Amino acid sequence: MATRTLEARFEHMSVNDPSDGSRFQKSKPSQLAHSTSRPNLFKVALQSQKSNTVTATVTLPSQAAQWKGSTAQANAPPTSPSKREKLAAAAAAAARSSDELAVVEQRPQPPSYVDQPLTPKQFHLGMFEIGRPLGKGKFGRVYLARERSTGFVCALKTLYKAELQSCRAEGQVRREVEIQSNLRHPNILKLYGHFHDSKRIFLILEFAGKGELYKHLRRENRFPEWKAAQYIAQCAAALRYLHRKHVIHRDIKPENILLGIHGEIKIADFGWSVHAPSRRRQTLCGTLDYLPPEMIVRTGKDGSYNEKVDLWSLGVLTYEFLVGEAPFEDTKAMTERRIARADMTIPSFVSPEARDLIKRLLVLDPEKRLPLEDVEQHPWILKHCVKGSRTGKPEQKSRRDGN
Repeated sequence: MATRTLEARFEHMSVNDPSDGSRFQKSKPSQLAHSTSRPNLFKVALQSQKSNTVTATVTLPSQAAQWKGSTAQANAPPTSPSKREKLAAAAAAAARSSDELAVVEQRPQPPSYVDQPLTPKQFHLGMFEIGRPLGKGKFGRVYLARERSTGFVCALKTLYKAELQSCRAEGQVRREVEIQSNLRHPNILKLYGHFHDSKRIFLILEFAGKGELYKHLRRENRFPEWKAAQYIAQCAAALRYLHRKHVIHRDIKPENILLGIHGEIKIADFGWSVHAPSRRRQTLCGTLDYLPPEMIVRTGKDGSYNEKVDLWSLGVLTYEFLVGEAPFEDTKAMTERRIARADMTIPSFVSPEARDLIKRLLVLDPEKRLPLEDVEQHPWILKHCVKGSRTGKPEQKSRRDGN
């Protein structure tokens, strides 16, 4: 009975934000990103679907948007024939007898694709070859996968229904699917679709060839400024896109950022995200080291906050990229106190430009934090980025930054 109830909930997805409680542990989620060889997994996977092999599945939440491109292509006008082809066709028509011509005219024409109803399409596990594990999360694992008929490489995130139920995390997964499946930005991990069986839920994700940014940061200890600036610029662009769509991420940290095959940023893990057209939320969530003061001390009106919580997290991220640790990292009680006062010390090896950006993002008053469009135009970003790309060779930048 519990399983049927959970399945029924997933068949009626909504973007609600129930009080999910706190999540202060610093977990390392496992999501993945993308191979550029085939741009539309949704389309190519559906072309190979065989209705007689479908197992337990669910309807995709955003089919209208995903089929829009296919419908537009089907509606495109046909190519005009050449003059020679017209003459040949006219000669052939004149040569036909009237009886033959009547037969041709009465022959039923195949219906146009655009005249057919776009019925819901379904995924199933048999469509994929499952490869090595890519990571382990709180509720399941992520595996490298390949769509059988096309060879499209992706990642399959498996979530176990029993664990979701026991932790009351169904709402997080609903939000993740509903929100992420409707996002299309080069610095946001794509969710192509989802399906489920009696025990598991599967999310079909873009494959991030270089894995978790957190692992790269731990390996390098801290990033040189040219690299950190490019990462922050891409994060700012992705967050600006999210905020335009009234989505607040609420859990920006290195563990929730992946790197694509070319080293580009891919923001992932939308379990704590929320679609908030009213801009005000009250749920306490996220990871303590990255929480803003308005979440800690509830300084906002009615204890609420808005999308500017992501600006604070971006400032913490900038600090951590350059220093190698979060600015307020301490015991739980001391971390909360330091966040409430914005009590931090920026090391002397951080450049004046980067120091200025950090201080303008880690501001107690949310309304005074530097807007994302100004982050992208900040002198530190412009110094190291030209339309999001490197302005010099890595080794040159590293020597200049002393790393």
